[in-house]
Amino acid sequence: MIALEGVSKRFGDGFAVRDLTLTVAEGELLVLVGESGCGKTTTLKMINRLVEPSAGTISIGGADTASLPGHVLRRSIGYGFQQVGLFPHWTVSENIAVAPRLCGWAEADIPERVDSLLALVRLDPDAFRDRDPATLSGGQRQRVGLARALAANPRVLLLDEPFGALDPATRDHLQQELLRIREALNLTTVFVTHDVSEALLLGDRIAVLAAGQLVRVGSPRALLADPGDPLVEALLATPRRQLDRIEALLAAAPGDE
Repeated sequence: MIALEGVSKRFGDGFAVRDLTLTVAEGELLVLVGESGCGKTTTLKMINRLVEPSAGTISIGGADTASLPGHVLRRSIGYGFQQVGLFPHWTVSENIAVAPRLCGWAEADIPERVDSLLALVRLDPDAFRDRDPATLSGGQRQRVGLARALAANPRVLLLDEPFGALDPATRDHLQQELLRIREALNLTTVFVTHDVSEALLLGDRIAVLAAGQLVRVGSPRALLADPGDPLVEALLATPRRQLDRIEALLAAAPGDE
């Protein structure tokens, strides 16, 4: 579905991404993970041409993305990020309606689309369509942002740290909602995070980047069984320690406190 072949991005004298070859199958959720500055977000932005590659090719559904005007390409791709970026002076419904209007949908069809998306992300349309973004909680804003990303029926969804600023309970709930929605719509998804636990929980496969290069790619089970690289082993150390601690607590006898 998505194929990157020898993709590089140079900024000045340095590379943010270097010679990256990677594929994402139709309906797959691929997580890009790595330390800050490893090239995760740059890679994501090159897929929808918010950033233009310096070298290599990127294709979606067999079509070279460079063959389309950038704005046309981006209208066919859902994009969400941590800051959400809702327009503050527009209502929830107006924010979600942006993409369908840009894509030339009939005005009569848009209200029904907005309401169906609000229902999909489990926000009551009657209660939320006319709300201002400032009146929403962080989790509600993220749900509206996800609805907006899905508004024009994209085949591809790109998410950049979408849940990073949320409290743990809200974050966990929205992670489960994302998995539900992605499976229901068969979305091909690329998800950027610095949180390895989140990557293990969400990804069909995980691609580990370091200094702009691909270090390792595989399923969560495969990486846990065989990290194959010291960097991957180090990234997995934290969730392993957390799991060991939880298991130790669960195994403790009631009188051990």
